[in-house]
Amino acid sequence: MSKSIAVEIINNVAKISLNRPEVFNSFNREMAFALQDQLKECASNKEVRAILLTGNGKAFCAGQDLKEVTDPELNPGFKSILEEHYNPIIQLIRSIEKPIVAAVNGVAAGAGANIALACDVVVATQNAAFIQAFSKIGLVPDSAGTFFLPRLIGFQKASALAMLGDKISAEEAERLGMIYKYFTTEEFEEESMKLAEKLAKMPTKALALTKAALNKSLTNNLEEQLNLESQYQIEAASTADYKEGVNAFIEKRKPNFKGE
Repeated sequence: MSKSIAVEIINNVAKISLNRPEVFNSFNREMAFALQDQLKECASNKEVRAILLTGNGKAFCAGQDLKEVTDPELNPGFKSILEEHYNPIIQLIRSIEKPIVAAVNGVAAGAGANIALACDVVVATQNAAFIQAFSKIGLVPDSAGTFFLPRLIGFQKASALAMLGDKISAEEAERLGMIYKYFTTEEFEEESMKLAEKLAKMPTKALALTKAALNKSLTNNLEEQLNLESQYQIEAASTADYKEGVNAFIEKRKPNFKGE
């Protein structure tokens, strides 16, 4: 297993840590493939009911390792970087039928920022920052930045951030609706894990259907979305977790969901 990714399972939460702290967890080819492998493993592992994606060291992820793309021997080329590294990561994040929390522990720049924003719930430490750094070196946002950012904060603000490359603080990111919330430095690690553990204990079949419905809402019209909600609600109502939830409500007790 690659040392560029660290994984541990805690209370049905797979904590995946980007682990190249010496280069602020910037992506090279090895780490990109290692993250894909771990996401696939988490998708199929029944013990895992939620995923927490974070970074080791001072940064969450500084984006692409520029040393790799400027090295004539190592450079895989931008076509490979996008089609083999980042695009599959984004597709996995959105297709995995488990909630994924991005716990942004420091700077999230370029592809690092956009990978975080593709997750289901994004939290950050108060010292974190989000930067669409692409324009600073003559590139365009990738890793679905042009897809998710305008939907999160609006077209005009997204356009300005993508072009100007402003650094956005965690507090500002929360205010804009870019992230769910931020925590103090002291609270961050405990609270982000607590959030992931809470999701892991919820009816994760229903959460997976909710995630799928939100994915479809990005392209569906109203009629299509209403029909999809009906379909998914019928599916959710057939789960054991729905029956457990109703029984727990009637019996005035805490439900014991199993993701079934």
